[in-house]
Amino acid sequence: MTITEMLGQSGLLTLLGMCVVFSFIIILIICMTILKGVIHACKLDKETSVDTPKASAPVATAAGNEGAIIAAIAAAVHDKALNS
Repeated sequence: MTITEMLGQSGLLTLLGMCVVFSFIIILIICMTILKGVIHACKLDKETSVDTPKASAPVATAAGNEGAIIAAIAAAVHDKALNS
């Protein structure tokens, strides 16, 4: 087998592999799109409620525990300084 034949076979094998991967990705995208439509049609998708904002609870708890947060940071810095 000559170098030209080997290069031809390797190029063909490379193209075949790329086509297989590309078609698998296309099939995967199609299946995911169909599944999204089925989930939406069955109303199984999550609905977010507008009534409860999620960012208000952590802000309120952080303001109440300000001293504890400062103490924890100071202890971590002190411990890091001792271990260095």
